[in-house]
Amino acid sequence: MDWRLKTLGPAVLLLGSIGAAGAQETPRDGDTATATTPLDAVTITATRNPIEAFVYPGMVTVIGPEDIATEQGSTPDDLLRSVPNVEFTGGPRRTGEVPSIRGFTGPDVVVTLDGARQNFQSGHDGRFFVDPSLLREVEVLRGPASALYGSGGTGGVIALRTVRAADFLAPDETLGGHLAAGFHSGNDESVGIATVYGRPAAGLDLLGSITRRESDEIELGDGSKLDRNDEDLLSGLFKAGWAPAEGHRLEASFQRFDNETTEPNNGQGAGDDNLVDKQVTADNWRLAHDYAGPGNPWIDLSTTLYRTVTEVDERRLDGNGNGPAGERLRREIETTGLRLENRSALAGGDLLLTYGVEAYRDEQDGEDASGTRESVPDAETDFGAVFAQAEWRVARPFGAPGELLVVPGVRFDRYESSSAIADDNDDEEVSPRLGLSYLPTGWSMLFVNVADAFRAPTVNELYTSGVHFEIQTPVGTSVNRFVPNPDLDPQRTSTVEFGAGLDFRDVFARADRLRLKASRFKIDGDDFIDLDVDQPPPPADGTTRSYNVPEAELSGYEAEAAYAAGRLRLVLGASTLDGNDKRTGEPLGILTPPQFTLDAAWRLPALDALVGWRMLAADDFDNTDEEAEERPGYAVHDLYAAWTPDSERLAGLRIDVGVNNVFDKAYSRVYTDALEMGRDLRTRVSYRFD
Repeated sequence: MDWRLKTLGPAVLLLGSIGAAGAQETPRDGDTATATTPLDAVTITATRNPIEAFVYPGMVTVIGPEDIATEQGSTPDDLLRSVPNVEFTGGPRRTGEVPSIRGFTGPDVVVTLDGARQNFQSGHDGRFFVDPSLLREVEVLRGPASALYGSGGTGGVIALRTVRAADFLAPDETLGGHLAAGFHSGNDESVGIATVYGRPAAGLDLLGSITRRESDEIELGDGSKLDRNDEDLLSGLFKAGWAPAEGHRLEASFQRFDNETTEPNNGQGAGDDNLVDKQVTADNWRLAHDYAGPGNPWIDLSTTLYRTVTEVDERRLDGNGNGPAGERLRREIETTGLRLENRSALAGGDLLLTYGVEAYRDEQDGEDASGTRESVPDAETDFGAVFAQAEWRVARPFGAPGELLVVPGVRFDRYESSSAIADDNDDEEVSPRLGLSYLPTGWSMLFVNVADAFRAPTVNELYTSGVHFEIQTPVGTSVNRFVPNPDLDPQRTSTVEFGAGLDFRDVFARADRLRLKASRFKIDGDDFIDLDVDQPPPPADGTTRSYNVPEAELSGYEAEAAYAAGRLRLVLGASTLDGNDKRTGEPLGILTPPQFTLDAAWRLPALDALVGWRMLAADDFDNTDEEAEERPGYAVHDLYAAWTPDSERLAGLRIDVGVNNVFDKAYSRVYTDALEMGRDLRTRVSYRFD
């Protein structure tokens, strides 16, 4: 590339913005709050209470319903690829995509679906099992979150929220529906969506939605194809809400994801051997109760009970893997959890206390032809926690102008992992944090965030055994085997983050607005959990074992900016990331090159249309000790348009057209063997009737 993002310097990194958010009813973890423009997004995830993302002492991005619609995403990667310091590895196959935040991945990133933890972990089977058509909003909180979310909050939180009847129906409407059909040329994917919703009685709302996708081999940017990607996906959601009395609301939901595909056992690879018939299913049951005591500032109670069951079933189609053709493999992870929290508004609303308890259990079960699948150990982990947080707004602190927001919090966690394979592993951890935002004027803010976070070792890191891989050579067969390590310590981090924001009006034109926010973060870690693959030259055998890295460090910059003027909207982002083992200097973490994103949209009222352009640019990546992991820089461009006719005859109709990777760029992300999808024409026609 003839430019380097590294040279953009602090000037570019002073950019910051807030993404779009949708409107809804009572804010909860699974809900969102009203946002009038893309510059006024409200986050629920950051503090578990509605707070303007610009004011929050940290970096959080909210992706709202309009962005979800224009993207026409078929995977969560489509929705999140423009978020600074968020990267997806694993290639373009849906089943292989794994997110990372600030260099942390896998169990270091908390994923929730309507507040329910999604704890599925696997070496090559991806992380997300929800169709984007069911989502109304996605939040990404970047930075330590263990003070509220416990284990896994080292990198951040990705909160997914599904649609409900209130997102479609106006107050005077009682029944409606939404139908959509679309096509993606990059993988010959066809999609059909049907949603019905209504209010059959006072205080009762219902929604049912189903999505069907069928796709084939993936066309890559170099003209080749990623074969063996036959997918048949069925995803559905049922949700019911009931307000039986003043202040009360009950909500029950069931979401299912069922994907049948033929692909390599390792869906993240570029090859087409070691093929399997694979079925991935995920069932999410959730029951929630909210009670806001009328006229009682001490009681604003929410309770969530959930159960998530994720299962991957495979049947080998050849003998190229670690077993014979016809062998069946199964991996299942069940998470059962309960979260109870209350909010008390004191000092006339200037002080908000949030406190509660949480408990959940992860159970893993594996099976192969022998009955016990050593690489998927039967094991379980129990977590229990108590937490508390305050949000205190102080006007004219110490006589200074403006307002100060103080956000202290602390959480105590205890966990215990057990398996018949080796000894139990248990520990406890206290995760404190303190965030400060100072707004000296109506157009400026400064913030600092200091927090500790931790991540318990997973049962796979503790107890996995059996064959990892085999190498066939003329001199013999070399076998690499997993070695359990039940003595792993939890991973601990301390983060210091500081930043600034600016909010200007009437900058270049009357009634326009420019909002900027940027941060610098530094993370020091103890006992980082890493994977050591020791494979001497064949025919000698090797081992694979998880171990603790005594000292590690990650650091970087993040910035976002948004500008709105009449029909125009611009959203920009930039990020850098570095990480290393402090004792050896070797690179550590899912590191990424400096990146820059741009989303420009222009409304055409005379045509009832919206047109836009997105760009993702990345610099060369050479921050690795392995030459094979180096990547050249790239710039990928997307175009999109939406037509929503404002006429009585065509009311409810919407047509979306887009082209992703317009110039058919051949590129590969870090730590990914396969190229990404090439040029992809996306179309969708939808009709909504109420």
